[in-house]
Amino acid sequence: MSMVTVVVATRNRIDTLRQSLDHLTALGAPVIVVDNASTDGTATMVHDHFPDITVIRRPHNEGAVARNHGVAAARTPYVAFADDDSWWAPDALDRAAALFDAHPRLGLIAARTLVGPQRRLDPVAAAMARAPLGTPHDLPGPAVLGFLACASIVRRAAFLASGGFDPVVFFMGEETRLAYDLHAAGWGLAYCPDVVAHHHPGPPAPGGGKARLAARNRVLTAWMRRPLPVALAETARLDRHLVGEVLRRLPMALRRRRPPNPAVEAAVARVTAAGGS
Repeated sequence: MSMVTVVVATRNRIDTLRQSLDHLTALGAPVIVVDNASTDGTATMVHDHFPDITVIRRPHNEGAVARNHGVAAARTPYVAFADDDSWWAPDALDRAAALFDAHPRLGLIAARTLVGPQRRLDPVAAAMARAPLGTPHDLPGPAVLGFLACASIVRRAAFLASGGFDPVVFFMGEETRLAYDLHAAGWGLAYCPDVVAHHHPGPPAPGGGKARLAARNRVLTAWMRRPLPVALAETARLDRHLVGEVLRRLPMALRRRRPPNPAVEAAVARVTAAGGS
């Protein structure tokens, strides 16, 4: 019996989702698809072609928050995330479960992510491998303060206790606030190169929409968790065209603000000094 459930959040990407599910169902682990109000027949396709998969249909697009519903529905101690263009290597989930069992403080595994048919190492994974935070004795790999959601596996209890993904950022960069909160609660986040994820993203959408979201969400995350001078500085650097988007979400961010955590700030300083972000 698998100790890991795979949760996939999707919206209107029926063709790439089907390819991902072909890979994921071969792992023998339970899979939960959270459909973010798709209009392309996604839920019907999953029911017809993957009858063993649980589908949770959301009435509205909730962005990254949709994953929280999948985690809540899971009945295993560990949960792996995948997107509708990613999947896990055949032995990845078993390796991850063994690492969680052996390391009680481990709250999140950031996988080695191979991109496209060429299996290029994702730049984020390469940065994590440089280990600016070192490798604590009670973690199975270098400590990290960030991760790629589609290539991460979490201890379910730690994820739920830290609030999961939040609606303030919605999508793009949603990992940062969760990483801060896990670290602040004493959980370890580790880059584990023996746990491998595959990511086959399509070409970037025109207009730079993802870059705009990432910039907006970096500011919103700063208002939620970073010291006030940092939040103000991040806001001052913001492109003026994004100010309105930040202001619309700022009241929600401020309602979720917590005092800066010293351990998080120390880790951010070390990562920044090493050339990270």
